[in-house]
Amino acid sequence: MLSEQSAATVRATLPAVGAAIGQITERFYARLFDAHPELLRDLFNRGNQAAGTQRQALAGSIAAFATYLVENPDHRPDLMLQRIAHKHASLGVTPEQYPVVHEHLFAAIAEVLGEAVTPEVAAAWTEVYWLMANALIAIEKRLYEQSEQRGWREWEVVERIEETADVATFKLRPADDAQVPGYRAGQYVSVGVELPDGARQIRQYSLTAAPGSPVRQFAVKRVAGDATTPDGEVSNHLHAHVRVGDVLQLSAPYGDLVLEETEAPLLLASAGIGVTPMIAMLEQLALTGHSGPVTVVHADRSPTAHALRSDHHAYAAKLPDARPVFFYEQYDEDEDTAGAGRPGLVDLGDVDVLAGTRAYLCGPLPFMRAVREQLIGKGVSPADIHYEVFGPDLWLAQPAA
Repeated sequence: MLSEQSAATVRATLPAVGAAIGQITERFYARLFDAHPELLRDLFNRGNQAAGTQRQALAGSIAAFATYLVENPDHRPDLMLQRIAHKHASLGVTPEQYPVVHEHLFAAIAEVLGEAVTPEVAAAWTEVYWLMANALIAIEKRLYEQSEQRGWREWEVVERIEETADVATFKLRPADDAQVPGYRAGQYVSVGVELPDGARQIRQYSLTAAPGSPVRQFAVKRVAGDATTPDGEVSNHLHAHVRVGDVLQLSAPYGDLVLEETEAPLLLASAGIGVTPMIAMLEQLALTGHSGPVTVVHADRSPTAHALRSDHHAYAAKLPDARPVFFYEQYDEDEDTAGAGRPGLVDLGDVDVLAGTRAYLCGPLPFMRAVREQLIGKGVSPADIHYEVFGPDLWLAQPAA
């Protein structure tokens, strides 16, 4: 792992680098896209770049990795690396792209920190970078080798379902009628679309059917922008233009938030469109005859905004020991004919959380932080709480409230 000399240098310079990491990543992306505009057009999410969230995620991952190395010199943060590698594999990232990133990242470090970047400092942080990069390259290589699909594949839309005013489900079959590769409940696929300006943008969507389904099925929420964030380019394109008979390019399935076989009590907690991987998990549990206790938690604006709500209820009802609890900011008990609804934000105060519970979380970061804190307060081990972030992973980039 990190050499003793480099560890001492990184430890001494980590506060300065950490304080400037936001500026460094901003300069890095500016340099990278000036030299390689095709990466912004055809690989990176332009919406995340405009909002600055990708810069925050990169800054957080670099700082977290370096901190982990100096505090745990004989280990590396494999959970963080696995999550990044799965996202990279879904985008088709190659080993040849890592030297390009190194070139522009270290030019940005030198530009921001100036004379503080001595040869010794540059060598130490170069060691950090290549420890992280080579680990990712190795994990991504294994993921590519394990995949039943190579590269992008064309899939034809065979059904479109309007779930809510802002969420649509798309069901697709291989355009070549070949076999549908397998996947695990909780995984996602990348979807590549060509936009009117010629850019090819890529987004990830969780598969909402249990493994073994003859179709690829995912739900897309139309992303509306605000003062700081643009409208979602791909989600709005899919809603406005993609119909039955159209063909989309899909990656192989990836993602490390997957349902493991276990006898432990389960808790599946989601908010908003974060419900999608939980639906696949619930269907798998129902199909496999899972008999253990399952607590199903969901938070949303209202019952009508709750995408896949009927599936949520139906699959939970098929389990012999499932307890659904749904929280709605806008709630009218008389209109909730399906039951299980409660008013307000998620509150697990009176929800029984059994000893040994394994929890899976997906939704906005504040929601997951709140649920995680409540679960730990109820005795759930942090090691048994797993999560998925849609978009850049800002968990490490933002301090807990």
